[in-house]
Amino acid sequence: MSTEPAQGPIAAVDLVRTAELLGRLRADLGAAEFTVSALDGLWGPDAAAALHRGERVPARRALAARRAGRGTSGGHGASAGPAVLAELFVLGDAVPRSDVDRVLPALGVAGAVELGLVGDAGEVGDGGDGASVRARLDLRPYAFTDALGGGEWWVLSDLGELALGHALGEHHVLGVGGASMTLSGLMLPTPAASVLDLGTGCGIQAMHASRFAERVVATDISERALEIAGMNFTLNGIEGVELRLGSLFDPVAGERFDRIVSNPPFVITPRVEGVPEYDYRDGGMVGDALVEAVISGARDHLEPGGVAQLLGNWEYRDGDGDGDGLDRVGRWAGDLEHWVIEREVQHVTEYAETWIRDGGTRQGTAEFDRLYDAWLDDFAARGVDRVGFGYVLLRRADAAASGNAAGGAAARGSGRLTRLERLHGALGSNGAGLGAHLAECLAEHDRQAALDDAALSAARLVTAGDVTEERHYWPGDEDPTAMLLRQGGGFGRAISLDTGLAALVGASDGELAVGAIVAALAQLLEVDESALAAELLPAVRTLVDDGMLRFAE
Repeated sequence: MSTEPAQGPIAAVDLVRTAELLGRLRADLGAAEFTVSALDGLWGPDAAAALHRGERVPARRALAARRAGRGTSGGHGASAGPAVLAELFVLGDAVPRSDVDRVLPALGVAGAVELGLVGDAGEVGDGGDGASVRARLDLRPYAFTDALGGGEWWVLSDLGELALGHALGEHHVLGVGGASMTLSGLMLPTPAASVLDLGTGCGIQAMHASRFAERVVATDISERALEIAGMNFTLNGIEGVELRLGSLFDPVAGERFDRIVSNPPFVITPRVEGVPEYDYRDGGMVGDALVEAVISGARDHLEPGGVAQLLGNWEYRDGDGDGDGLDRVGRWAGDLEHWVIEREVQHVTEYAETWIRDGGTRQGTAEFDRLYDAWLDDFAARGVDRVGFGYVLLRRADAAASGNAAGGAAARGSGRLTRLERLHGALGSNGAGLGAHLAECLAEHDRQAALDDAALSAARLVTAGDVTEERHYWPGDEDPTAMLLRQGGGFGRAISLDTGLAALVGASDGELAVGAIVAALAQLLEVDESALAAELLPAVRTLVDDGMLRFAE
C-alpha cells in the first residue's frame, strides 16, 4: 500500500472460463466434505495446534496412522476426500494424480492446473515423473459465526512457509490469519448500503461485509491479491463485490461509503536497503505513518454517520511531546468521533523479533542479527521505545441525526464519542464476535448522550444479562471490602463499585426510573439527593456506554 497512483482496473482474464472451473471446484469440495470439522477430525487438536505453530509432523503422523489403520497406502476410506485435500493444500505434500482426480472428479487435475491450483511435483522442486502433483496455492476451509449465524467458506491464498519450505516472497498474498479474524469479528453487523474494504488481500473482509452490505468495493495495490480475492468471491458464490487496483484511497477518489473496513499493512518496517518489504504487512511509509494516513483519510470517504474500522500499530516516542501512542491516534482522528482500544504494547526489541521471524528469518543467524540492527536503528532515530496494537473505530458524526448513523442518532455536545482506552486483558465471551457489542454500545451511547440529566433521570434502565456482581469480604466482616461489576461478554470489563452505585445497578430492573432509585437511595443513605445524583449520573452514562446498563424501553 504505497503512495503510488492508482493503476486502473485489473487486467482482463477469461472470467467465464475461470468461473466455470471454480464452480466445478466448489461442487467437488462440497461433495468431499472439505470442512473445518473434517480437518479437525483428521488429526485432532494437538496436531492442529502444532500446525498453528508452523509444525506439520504431528498432522502427517496422524494421517499416516489413519491410512495404516485402513490397511491402504492411498487416500481411500471414509475420510479420503478431506485427507487427500489436506495433504495437498494444507500440508503442501506431493499427492498422486490419481488421488486428486478421484477427490476432484468434476475439476480434475487438468482443471486444477488450468486454475493454477496445482502443478507437477517435479515443477516445484521434487524432480518428479509427473505421477504426483503439488499445490501452487493454499486452499482451506474457513468457518465463522457472526450476528447472522454460522457459515463456512473455502479460501485461496498463496502458499505459506510450511508448504514452501522457505521464507515468504515479498508479494505473498496472505490467507486468513489472526488479525483478519479479529477485524471480521469487530465488524458492525448492521445493514449498510455501501462498504469499502481498503487493502482487501485475499478478500476475506469483503466476503464478511457482503453478508450485510448492498454494495462492496474492495481495493488493493497488489494485482495478484485482487485476482485471488476475485477467485475467492466466485468460489464461494459471492456476488456484487467490485475490485479496484490502487493505493490507499486513490481507487475511490471522490466517493463516500457507509462503512470502511481495513486491515492495512501496518507493520513498522525500516525503510532502508536490504530489508524486505512484504505487500501484506508493510505499507511503504516511515514508522506508523501508514495508519495515520488511513485514519486521517477516512473522513473524506465516509458518508455522514458512516463508520470506519481498522487495526493498527502506533509508536510511543520517548521524550517527545507527541510521544503517547494512544493520544497520537486520537489526534489523527481530528474531528471524527473515535473509539480506540489498545490491546497490547510491545517493547521495540520484542516487536522487531516478532516481525523478523514472521518474514521467515531464523534467530541465531547473521541475517537475523543484521535485520535486528536495522529495526533498532530505525526506532532509535525516532526515539521510539514501544509499539502499541489495537482497534480503531471512527465515525463521521456530522448530519448523523438524519438517520444514516450506523449506531444511531448523533452524539451531541459533550456526548461526542472520544474514547481512548487501554484494555490489555482478556476479552469476554463473544461467540459471534465483538461487532454486535460495539454496535449496541454505539446505539446506547448515542441515546444517553442525547439526554440531559433530567431526561436521563426519567429513563428506566436494566442491567445487561451478562453482568454479574462480585463482593469480597475480610473473614468475619459483615460489610464487603470490595465490590465489582463484571461483564461476561464484550471486553470483559470489571468496574469497581461503591455502595451507591452498587445499589443503583442492583435496582435497575426496568421498573423504576433512575431518578426514583437515586431519591430512594439518598433517603436510605441519609445524603443529599442532588449531590448523590451528581455523583451517580456520570457513572450511569459510563456503564451505558460500556454496555453494562441498557435502556429498558
